[in-house]
Amino acid sequence: MTLFVGTSGWQYRDWRGVLYPPELPMRLWLEEYAAAFATVEVNNAFYRLPARETFESWAARVPAGFVVAVKASRYLTHIKRLKEPEEPVHRLMDRAAGLGDRLGPVLLQLPPTLRADAGLLDACLACFPAGTRVAVEPRHESWWTPEVRRVLELRGAALCWADVLARPVTPLWRTTGWGYVRFHQGRAAAWPHYGRRSLETWVDRIATTWADDHDVYAYFNNDPNGAAVGDAQVFARAARRAGLTVTRTPEPAHHR
Repeated sequence: MTLFVGTSGWQYRDWRGVLYPPELPMRLWLEEYAAAFATVEVNNAFYRLPARETFESWAARVPAGFVVAVKASRYLTHIKRLKEPEEPVHRLMDRAAGLGDRLGPVLLQLPPTLRADAGLLDACLACFPAGTRVAVEPRHESWWTPEVRRVLELRGAALCWADVLARPVTPLWRTTGWGYVRFHQGRAAAWPHYGRRSLETWVDRIATTWADDHDVYAYFNNDPNGAAVGDAQVFARAARRAGLTVTRTPEPAHHR
């Protein structure tokens, strides 16, 4: 198994002195991030889908083998609410193609008010080009049905395993040959950090679900106070101790 460990975005001012040297200009943060991590989840694509040229420039600024996961635009998930998905999916994938071989999974995070509709989800997933890795993060409990699980399995899409306050808020279904995990908010001090034991539990869940030849992507979305950077380090260390193959993460006390 390769466990890709990163964060949801890289442009956070309070990461100065945590991941970025205080004097480093913001225009060089992506290069600095990519020297420390081998993957990132582009969260801001949700709010405003970047131009293809922006994706191309990101690809040119990161090293070979770097993986960029892209969170789908809210136009598809929150405004259209998965209806009439052909045009928004095509636009998303046409622009994200600017990443070339740096393009990793695409995340569909559904609105918390969107109730289960397996047919709607199936029609949306059918619009993605063959071979695209799509992870789906529903946030209404009505989605946890055998019918929804079947759609994910038949389309080769991953159910995103989401954690809030150090517990899973989704079923731990394995629906395809790769996995996707998002850490939103821990319960340790200082907020919103995760505790070591909580992260070790997640390593165990991943290790017991996925075989050696599968990819699992794990992103820390608890970015305030640099929590995501420190938690990614601790999580990666625990995964390596458990014998997993883990992508690069920053050295402890990086730039402090």
